[in-house]
Amino acid sequence: MPLRKHRLALFMSFFIASIASAPCQAQSPATEPVHRPFFAFDNGVGRGSWTPQQQAELLSELGYAGMGGTGLNGLPEFLEAMRQRGLKLFSTYIPVNVADDKNPYDPKLPDAIRELAGSGTVLWVHVHADSASGKAATGQMDDRAVDVLRGVADMAAASGIEVVLYPHNGLYVATTRDAVRLVTKIDRPNVGASFNLCHFLKQNDETDLEACLAEAAPYLRLVSINGCDSGETKKMNWDRLIQTLDSGSFDVSRVMALLDQHHYDGPVGLQCYQVPGEIPTNLKRSMAAWKRLNADR
Repeated sequence: MPLRKHRLALFMSFFIASIASAPCQAQSPATEPVHRPFFAFDNGVGRGSWTPQQQAELLSELGYAGMGGTGLNGLPEFLEAMRQRGLKLFSTYIPVNVADDKNPYDPKLPDAIRELAGSGTVLWVHVHADSASGKAATGQMDDRAVDVLRGVADMAAASGIEVVLYPHNGLYVATTRDAVRLVTKIDRPNVGASFNLCHFLKQNDETDLEACLAEAAPYLRLVSINGCDSGETKKMNWDRLIQTLDSGSFDVSRVMALLDQHHYDGPVGLQCYQVPGEIPTNLKRSMAAWKRLNADR
């Protein structure tokens, strides 16, 4: 083969090989930012005083993806109000008590689960173990909790609904690690854990954030964030641990970076418990902060 043709053949072979390998490089998941739905807790959207329609109208206007609700009453109305605005009712927050001498859940729960069928709304469960003799210690009621929560999970599965454990300071499932412990024991595909920033900071040192989210990541279905202060957070009251997202000295971008690192692509909720100020103003400020958090990623 003449030298010129030989060089041309080598060039074409290299060019074709480069083109063939290019898509693999372009599809690297590490380069693509995750776009997570951002919803507001109803405790910051006039819970108990605003109509579902008023809530949906404001959330839609400000760019939220929907709302996290509370309880079992009026679910069809909330679902419809959200649907009409192109929004979603991401969750409803309900108690389950695993103490032996208590009814574990509201007798309306089976009917409510059927009302939620096909909605994608999650049962966000805060787990108590309060009996006449007092509160159970961590781990003491796990067998009973597993039985009760498996029953709830199986009811929910029949309607295509997920059950997510909500860590809440002072309850039986107090921490994200408590939630993960029970989720692994319950062993149902529609049961997961959540991470709540304010409750994490109330019970843990900030330096434990990375380890906590690494352990929770395989089980994580929901996350809640808000503005909060940094420092000796276990000594702080809720007014410092729950603020609008643009407030406080804690760097919430740390949480976002860890969610990216662990490939969490689920919803993120805005905790608004007892945040002072006007509802529209608070939600507008928090949405602006959310957009900045995502722009910086």
